[in-house]
Amino acid sequence: MTQFFVDSHCHLDDARFDADREEVIERARDAGIRYLLTVSGGSSPDDLASGIPIARRYDWIYTTAGIHPHEAKGAETRHFEMLRKAAAEPKVVAIGEIGLDYFYDHSPRDVQQQVLIEQLQIARETKLPVIIHCRDAWADLTEIISRHWAGSGLGGILHCFTGSREEAFRFLDWGFMISFAGNVTFKKAKDLRDVAREVPIARLLTETDSPYLAPVPNRGKRNEPAFVLDVVRQLAELRSMSFEEMGTLTGQNFLNFLNIK
Repeated sequence: MTQFFVDSHCHLDDARFDADREEVIERARDAGIRYLLTVSGGSSPDDLASGIPIARRYDWIYTTAGIHPHEAKGAETRHFEMLRKAAAEPKVVAIGEIGLDYFYDHSPRDVQQQVLIEQLQIARETKLPVIIHCRDAWADLTEIISRHWAGSGLGGILHCFTGSREEAFRFLDWGFMISFAGNVTFKKAKDLRDVAREVPIARLLTETDSPYLAPVPNRGKRNEPAFVLDVVRQLAELRSMSFEEMGTLTGQNFLNFLNIK
């Protein structure tokens, strides 16, 4: 099996990459990253497919389409039609990131829920998995996924997982992958590392969520996809595996789940 690494969730469209985006992508490739998933969303529902132009330029970069819960308050009927159209793009492999965020509450909670449910319906229609963002909203997210998604058979990715073991295994039962980001390397993240030890190896993914959440030893800096190697290294240590083996296994999980040939 050829060694390779994957960043299953980054935001290459972010303005913080405007000055050196091509160099960031080149550094990722030089670091051994075989595939990237640049997640769309931007700063408004109008940006729900913002990753498509980047993905079109690189055969090894894929993307998503979706309205982030922060931006749910701006969602209009026309945006859901935009989402349906974007889902037909060949490089769009998932609907996301979508979900609930009760930590920042940038959009009213009832609106976040309505926009999430609408996007789950579109994901069903287009037969795409979902990429879920959840912060301080596990009870409501669990209820919505149970009612509106669990029976779809399409599964999804819990990105930048921060929940409990119970929450992880509930979503595993519903066909989800569990993705860990740079925060799994943080000193105070013992509980998160405990969960990472228990997630079945075939359901693990690695991500950066860059430009956010740079892992140790780059914590506090702008994050970038090449830093996913630090996440891989942490997960490998937790599972008593080699760095290279963990990278390849989680990379293959990514390809298998998203049906990338």
